[in-house]
Amino acid sequence: MPRKDNISTPRRGLVLGVESSCDETAAAVVRSGEEILSNVVASQETRHAPFGGIVPEIASRAHAEAVTHVVERAMSRAGVSGRDLDGIAVTNRPGLLGSLLVGLTAAKALAWAWDLPLAAVHHLEAHLYAARWADGLQPPFVGLVASGGHTSLYVCEDLVRVRRIGATTDDAAGEAFDKVAALLGLGYPGGPAIEKAARGVGGGPRFPRSRATGRPWDFTFSGLKTAVLYHVRGIPPGEAPVVPESEFAAVAAAFEEAAVEMLVRPTVAAAEHFGARSVVAAGGVAANSRLRAELARAAGEAGLGVAFPPPDLCTDNAAMVAGRGWHDLAAGARDALDVDANARPERAEYVRTRRSRPKGACA
Repeated sequence: MPRKDNISTPRRGLVLGVESSCDETAAAVVRSGEEILSNVVASQETRHAPFGGIVPEIASRAHAEAVTHVVERAMSRAGVSGRDLDGIAVTNRPGLLGSLLVGLTAAKALAWAWDLPLAAVHHLEAHLYAARWADGLQPPFVGLVASGGHTSLYVCEDLVRVRRIGATTDDAAGEAFDKVAALLGLGYPGGPAIEKAARGVGGGPRFPRSRATGRPWDFTFSGLKTAVLYHVRGIPPGEAPVVPESEFAAVAAAFEEAAVEMLVRPTVAAAEHFGARSVVAAGGVAANSRLRAELARAAGEAGLGVAFPPPDLCTDNAAMVAGRGWHDLAAGARDALDVDANARPERAEYVRTRRSRPKGACA
């Protein structure tokens, strides 16, 4: 299908964002990449809680049920109609393929019906863009994106020009939180459950701080997760815990301490190596209070600034998608209506070629 280049520059700066990469159906209206007029998120937490994790088929069906209502609520709260919009931004990678396809299909349909340009947005780059609404951001910066499905490290000239330098080689940080919480019977989602159990607790075991081999800025969490399993269930793992339930909070605290340190050290080291002025932590795990405190402390000791998006913009949302997509639309770039979903992020050396962008267009 041919490109739709009938609109070259946003008139009012109003962009509708749609996000459905995992288990939240979200829509938002953002003006000029900065002013959030609405930000609606429909959570599927109760649907997945009985399984201790996200079931892709359930997620995609729930998105299909919710996406129309969520978009309508976002438009209503912003007080706008399709005639007022200058474009639509939608997540098309990475994520659960079935989930991505629901949001992408809805956004394409609206772009076609309202004759609007479409911007396909990378989910992890959108998380970095959420730092727009953070205090203390000083570009260039190193950005950590840590969530249930991804853990990646970026060097960022600004909120738009970003380059990935590292990623997890196995489990994501958020996935490790979920699995350890399930092991300890703390419930789902694991991040808030671990944080609540660990608050004010000390004196637990010391778990290993694993480092990935290969690229210096990669992460690995499978070893930490296995160490917690062996500590709780024994070697080889048995059906019943070998430590009393009264010690589970201390185990949770020890795991959280190790996971946070494994995120903080490479982030600050990368910022020093690449000459960044500040560090940013985004994604769902960035809402963790221990991570925020430890990253702020380590960054301060290294003479770096630190910025965190507000907690509600750390988890998946569409405001970050609309904000990130606005820059592409303002530069006159757009994606054709046959743009596809992709479950995988690009490799670190990936060079974006899917559309043109004038030099100097990234503000």
